[in-house]
Amino acid sequence: MEQRRFSGKGHWYHETQSNHAQTDVLPLVPEAANVDDRFLLDLALPDEIVAACSGWLTPARALCHQLFPLSIPVNRLHTLSAYDRLSTALTVAQACGVQRLCNHYAALLAPLPGPDSSRESNRRLAQITQYARQLASSPDVIDDKARNQLDEVGLSTYDIVVINQIIGFIGFQARVVAIFQALLGHPVRWLPGHHIQPHTLPASHDAWMPLLPVVELRYANAHQLESLSRWQSEPALEALTPVLCHEPTLLDLTGEILLNSRAEIPQTSPALSAAVELLTRSPDRFSAAQFTPLTDQGLQGEYAITLLTQSAFDGWLNRLKVAFGKEE
Repeated sequence: MEQRRFSGKGHWYHETQSNHAQTDVLPLVPEAANVDDRFLLDLALPDEIVAACSGWLTPARALCHQLFPLSIPVNRLHTLSAYDRLSTALTVAQACGVQRLCNHYAALLAPLPGPDSSRESNRRLAQITQYARQLASSPDVIDDKARNQLDEVGLSTYDIVVINQIIGFIGFQARVVAIFQALLGHPVRWLPGHHIQPHTLPASHDAWMPLLPVVELRYANAHQLESLSRWQSEPALEALTPVLCHEPTLLDLTGEILLNSRAEIPQTSPALSAAVELLTRSPDRFSAAQFTPLTDQGLQGEYAITLLTQSAFDGWLNRLKVAFGKEE
């Protein structure tokens, strides 16, 4: 299909400056906003695949609605508007280069009113956008300065937890959509003139400590206490839980995805290693050329999907560790 281009904030490639274009400016593919499944974006998957993945697809779908309500009140402690959230989602989708995802978030963002045109608002949006792009594609460059800049533009602890959950989640969603498109044999779509550099890998941490304030037991509400008790016993979430618990509903759904996307990893094969490597570094290039060799060597399709999904989820958690703390 021929690429269509429009001016204004409906661009497929998102600009950080606030833009008060006319409200009739359309996104690249306006119909992409209208989907029944906001996580899989209405990909026509075989029923048996959907059923096999329902354990983690259900909380992933719920997270879409929790992270991206079409309207949300803001206050002193929760300053992220619907525009801020969708703008961040589009930035990460662009960094991953999965066009179906970019079309969707561009279409959702286009009709929303942007921030005012003050210098402070533009600086805030630019800083969030820069941080989101870096954590999504170059997590190795995130340092104390990058973290502190979010605080300097007025983001609260709750905002910082939410914005990092959005970045991790959209990276996960982009890779899952890429996996299922590869399963269906969809061709990789390239945006002319828009080259995406391979993503770098987050540093691995044997011992990790949080830098963001944790939830203090004496101030925790009942939901936070319940989530703390539940997820601190899960090894993959143990260290992150006291920080993520500022937003316990998001933590609960993240944990449900974790529990339902685990699989015993078989003896690593060259085909599996190559598939995970490309999915991790260049989700925009992942295709049937990487997926088909997995089933050709005897892996069931559902099992191959679970293994790849697990690697995508690990990337989400690793970015949260980069965002919220450092190696001891």
